[in-house]
This record gives sequence, C-alpha cells and structure tokens, in this order.
Amino acid sequence: MALVLIVEDSPSTLEAFKMTLEGAGHRVITAENGTLAIARAKTEKPDVIMMDIVMPEMNGFQATRRISSDPETAQIPIIMVTTKDQETDRVWGKRQGAVGYLTKPVSDKDLLAEIKRVLEAG
Repeated sequence: MALVLIVEDSPSTLEAFKMTLEGAGHRVITAENGTLAIARAKTEKPDVIMMDIVMPEMNGFQATRRISSDPETAQIPIIMVTTKDQETDRVWGKRQGAVGYLTKPVSDKDLLAEIKRVLEAG
C-alpha cells in the first residue's frame, strides 16, 4: 500500500485520518504544519500528501506551492483536505499544484476513494 503524509494541525483530526488510512493498509507519516510537511516530503518521499490549508507557521496553499515547484518533490500528488469549501479555494489549491480537494468533514469512504484515484492516476 501507499506511504501517506498527513499534514494536519488538529490532533483529533490527524488521529482519525491516521486510523482510517492504517486500517486500509496504508503506512502513515505526519506533519503538524506546512514547514514540517516540506521537510518530510523531501526526506520521506511519500506516495501522496493529504494537506490541510489552515495551519500555523505556513498554510497549506504555501506548502503545496513549495512542494509542487521543487523538482525533488514535484511528482508527489497532493490532496487538499480542508474546511474551506468555496470554489475560489478549490481553484487556488489546484493552481498551487494540488491534484485533489476534499472538504471536511470527509467520510472514510470518500477519503480512501480519493487516495486510490490519485495513486492510480500517477
């Protein structure tokens, strides 16, 4: 299965996503903010990144742009997983390099389906 980097600053949300993904057989690594996400993307080379948007230090849009524009990490697909549900947020996320966009709360079924879709498209 895939190595998934979950970038999420809420401990309870992070744990819920982690349980869902590990329950489906994926391996999980985590980052609590965008700065850590960039570092982990470079060192761990995950198969896919789940990126929150609203976080301290560096938001998910900024982190996604940095990861997507770095030749070392540009091939890693990023799925934005956020409470921001405006169409402008979706468009901006895709412009930063995200290949998927899910709005919280997201069901386990939708989350796993989106990860599968992104991995198969890669």
